Amino acid sequence: MLPPLTVVLGGAASGKSAASESLIVNSGLTRVYLATSHVWDLELQQIVDRHLSQRVEGWQTIVTPVAVWDVLAARRAGEAVLLDCATMWLSNVMLGSHDLQAAQAQLLEALGACKAPVVVVTNEVGQGIVPDNALSREFREAQGRLNIALAAQADCVLHVLAGLVQVRKGEMP
Repeated sequence: MLPPLTVVLGGAASGKSAASESLIVNSGLTRVYLATSHVWDLELQQIVDRHLSQRVEGWQTIVTPVAVWDVLAARRAGEAVLLDCATMWLSNVMLGSHDLQAAQAQLLEALGACKAPVVVVTNEVGQGIVPDNALSREFREAQGRLNIALAAQADCVLHVLAGLVQVRKGEMP
């Protein structure tokens, strides 16, 4: 059984999305994929296409780059939501010049109020080098703060490294 909020954290291309999709599929609930990606270029389109080709059938996909709270508010019991991913959502918020603190508060409130269990995919970006520019450093700090807030609120936190899933908080769903 999926807990109300599960956070799946890991590096880029670590297997987070596949692990998260498995949690939703194995729940037996109606699958809702909440995609936050803007497709800006061919490289990102190829990543999105790869994710789509790897996903099993039976998902309702909703693309919402920023206002994920509206989608979460509309969910019902009997559904399970995969929010993929908080990192892209944060990029959209920051690059769109939205109020970051207000948006993060709205996201966390919506996650807490959602009637369906939610699995949030997010990247760990703080284990690499110090970025060479101010925007990248600002993003790294904001992502760290968002991950801390998500993990604090979550019932279960999973860390994915090289496709291996480790439980960091709670129990494996």
